[in-house]
Amino acid sequence: MSQATPDLAKPAKPSEAFLPISGVRKTKNSLAAVVFTLCFVVAVLPLAALLYKVIMDGLPAVLDPTWWTNSLFLISPTSTSGGVGHAIYGSFVQVLIAAVISIPLGIAAGIMLVEYPESRLAKPTTLMVDVLAGVPSVVAAIFVFGVWVTTLGMQLSAFAVGLALVLLMIPLIVRSTEEMLKLVPDELREASYALGVPKWKTIASIVVPTALSGMISGIFLAIARVMGETAPVLILVGYTASYNTNLFEGNMASLPLLIYNQLSNPTDAGQYRIWGAALTLILIIALANVLAAVASKALAPKTK
Repeated sequence: MSQATPDLAKPAKPSEAFLPISGVRKTKNSLAAVVFTLCFVVAVLPLAALLYKVIMDGLPAVLDPTWWTNSLFLISPTSTSGGVGHAIYGSFVQVLIAAVISIPLGIAAGIMLVEYPESRLAKPTTLMVDVLAGVPSVVAAIFVFGVWVTTLGMQLSAFAVGLALVLLMIPLIVRSTEEMLKLVPDELREASYALGVPKWKTIASIVVPTALSGMISGIFLAIARVMGETAPVLILVGYTASYNTNLFEGNMASLPLLIYNQLSNPTDAGQYRIWGAALTLILIIALANVLAAVASKALAPKTK
């Protein structure tokens, strides 16, 4: 007699395939959903209230076209005329100085840590990046003041602010570059080596272009992070109500420094400038994040 074999092609009934969910699990799931929803609401409410306050009080200023181009030179503290063009210019100049120095150094360090981990510089570089990542901005500003101004005898200037911002940008760029390069499949490297392509050329023509979209995003996020720093501008450069094109001498305004300066102005014009400058800074940082997203999408490797 032949033994009957079970019909493996016959699908199991739902009641046999899945056990019913107990009431305790349903209760725990509902409770967890309520807790997470409450946590989300508690986290979002202060942000929403802050944005509402900044937008409502700063919108009249940013809607004025002269706000973006004019300065406060010879403008009365009680007048709402003038603008923050000099502060926007100062913020961009200081961040540009930091970006020109920190981006090549950060990318080079990230490539070295991933592609040349056997290098003698790998461990010291990792240690220094970890240390810089935890350094407060005021400590970086004091360090630059001690070296650039006290030791070398240079003047307080926008360039000194840029040097302090370099110390804050480098760890962000190094870590983002390092993580993006680690996501590049080793098969791409091995295929290039198999074709006889040197390692340096493989890195420059295959590895870096593949990870470029994520690296660009990290760079823009680092720029957005340092643009709102207050400690370096308070310590390393003074405020001025006019444009200053000299990077190595004289005071130069920035949006955080303008806000700090106007805190001592108790008039309605002072509040007008504070909230307007705050909204301007938020808009510029938001634009940097949008540019990061667009660049990341445009430079992402094509699948077809």
